[in-house]
Amino acid sequence: MIAPVIRVTSVNSVTTISLDRAVKRNALTPEMSARLERAVEDAGRAARAGETNAVVLTGEGDVFCAGFDLSLCKDDDTVLERLLRGLSACVRALREVPCPVVVSAHGAAIAGGCALLGGCDIVVTHRGAKLGYPVLPLGISPAVSAPTLASLTGMGHARALQLGGRVVSGEDAHRMGLAHECVGSAEECRTRAAGVAEELAAKAPHALAATKAWLRELDPAGEGPIDAALRASLAVVNSDEQRALLPVAWQSRR
Repeated sequence: MIAPVIRVTSVNSVTTISLDRAVKRNALTPEMSARLERAVEDAGRAARAGETNAVVLTGEGDVFCAGFDLSLCKDDDTVLERLLRGLSACVRALREVPCPVVVSAHGAAIAGGCALLGGCDIVVTHRGAKLGYPVLPLGISPAVSAPTLASLTGMGHARALQLGGRVVSGEDAHRMGLAHECVGSAEECRTRAAGVAEELAAKAPHALAATKAWLRELDPAGEGPIDAALRASLAVVNSDEQRALLPVAWQSRR
């Protein structure tokens, strides 16, 4: 029996959405992104119906999300575009959930995995975690996540993370503002994310929803910038540069 790639559970007004592809470090496929988007939208509907007061986004196994499963691009030129579009849709869906969304960025949140953090309200990580956008050497633009990243870290750190491509520790991510809390271990990270969600779920839901809606209005990473960021990343898909560089990643993983 093949395990589902997205697992959803609900307990005490908290909905937990888990990436469930641990054997591949929860690397995203187009189908997985589509299921994640639907799960998030379902959680949003449950929140509007008063059935969910907080959402936890997490990943099964040692790693939250290692980014895209780029091995799928070997024989299909359409995959990368679908991955980028799916990622953008997931981030948008996360931002539109009316109740707070807490994410456990344990182990690693790389590239597309790191981009998902920008859709969430509270990011919990740990000192040994690795976070970043090391995709430019593959001819892939991380611009799709630039608006929400800049909203978290400010433009200075966003430029350094995206142009430099450095993977940073959980401690550095916390210092930059990419993470709101940094704990000692991956297990503590998962536990703390669930605990934060439970704390938020116990608060007045209508006041929470009104506050989140207003914060979203104030956030410069709105619909327009998110759409423009997606177009920027799509502009280099299947370019000569990307076709030359992406196979290097496949060679290094043999």
